[in-house]
Amino acid sequence: MRLDVSKGVRNNILINDTYNSDINSLSIALDFMERRSSGSPLKRVLILSDILQSGMVPAAFYLKVAELVKKRNVEQIIGIGTNLMSHSNLFDMEKEFYPTTENFLDSGNWRTLKNSVILIKGSRQSRFERISEQLEEKAHRTVLEVNLNAVIHNLAYFRSFLKPGTKIICMVKAFGYGMGAYELAKTLQERSVDYLGVALADEGAELRREGIAMPILVMNPEEHAFATLFEYRLEPEIYNHNILDAIIRETERRGILHYPIHIKLNTGMNRLGFDTNDMPALVEKLDNQQGVAVKSVFSHLAGSDSPALDDFTQMQLSRFKEKVTFLEKELDYPVLKHILNSAGIERFPEAQSDMVRLGIGLYGISAVDPNVLEPVATLKTRILQIRDVKKNETVGYSRNGILERDSRIACLPVGYADGLDRRLGNRFGQVFIKGKKCPFIGNICMDICMVDVTDTCAEEGDEAIVFGKEITITDLAHQLKTIPYEILTSVSPRVKRVYFRE
Repeated sequence: MRLDVSKGVRNNILINDTYNSDINSLSIALDFMERRSSGSPLKRVLILSDILQSGMVPAAFYLKVAELVKKRNVEQIIGIGTNLMSHSNLFDMEKEFYPTTENFLDSGNWRTLKNSVILIKGSRQSRFERISEQLEEKAHRTVLEVNLNAVIHNLAYFRSFLKPGTKIICMVKAFGYGMGAYELAKTLQERSVDYLGVALADEGAELRREGIAMPILVMNPEEHAFATLFEYRLEPEIYNHNILDAIIRETERRGILHYPIHIKLNTGMNRLGFDTNDMPALVEKLDNQQGVAVKSVFSHLAGSDSPALDDFTQMQLSRFKEKVTFLEKELDYPVLKHILNSAGIERFPEAQSDMVRLGIGLYGISAVDPNVLEPVATLKTRILQIRDVKKNETVGYSRNGILERDSRIACLPVGYADGLDRRLGNRFGQVFIKGKKCPFIGNICMDICMVDVTDTCAEEGDEAIVFGKEITITDLAHQLKTIPYEILTSVSPRVKRVYFRE
């Protein structure tokens, strides 16, 4: 059983399970919908086909279905099938019923669905994929699939390094590393993660509006966004005296007491954070005000993923411990302490303190062993057209794709506007089609690229994998001499994100 989650038109969220129809899978899907919509203002809608069942009198069976639907707090049901129509009186909620999928689509009533979480649950013969096609927001054939089971697996792997009681912050900044922050945040909230980390106040506010209730740390707060911080209960990183002075002034102006902040210390990264000579003035300011209270003190490791930098990492850990000891003593109250990132959790678990921050590791990138984590994201598309092109002819702009043999050339609807790096063109990169890696031919275009499928049995409409299990993000990053972060965050917003649980 696979549940796909995607964004729909008119501010709908679609949970798509169009090929299963039995009471047990309905119960699982309804439970999933209830958890995904918990805390959200979105209405809960179920589109349900007749359920294939045996061994029960239909009236008794559909009464059981109606009770299950009501128990899961469904607010509206759209029933499709003659059996459901015959037992419509059993459903005590907003409802409408149709004999066939065609009748429902012809009615046009699907256009009235808005601001809802919609579970589409039907038997294969009901062909509910036609309904989901009408309700999906994007029709682009290039999609980024996000495996939420892999997120859960990777989270469990990193938790295996932690002592009981050690808290965990999961980073969902930059649109969840390009994968979509909300669905990731919901999954992490269900798994009792302690904090989420975002870069900007607006990112945290959006999660709050979607119903995320857990604590959110804002890593790059700006003074003009203080109103957003306070309105949405977001906790800012404080990294220098200017931002500290500003937030103290604002809390005093608003009459706010003990607002939680997180103090960033510079231990060698030399990016943001208080230096050693800042510490006395920092303590003095914190002691002489009541507007803010320090929730945590933290720093960031510069090279925890590299054994060649282990001496530097140990120096950072030592500096951090020294500064935190001083700060806690002067504050006269305990604070949470954290310095480990994903690589630090794997390589220096003994330094985990009270909390750790999990970023790229959550999304399948390990500093120790690429095989211990599961890839979360798969960028895939489908072949638009295949043409036969003769030897010595060229493919694409500037005639750079010169063919050395008679070839079959496939066009894919993905280009650099979708996040496909243009440097992969001209046989430098490959996609995975029909069990084989097929090289890019010619220059990668804005919306389209061409690949050589001569050595495959590929046909128009077949799937092509840009990255995933077959071509990993790590391997692609090495090839492009960049980092996995850039590969993930480069995927364009116009590429549809599809989330699934199995």
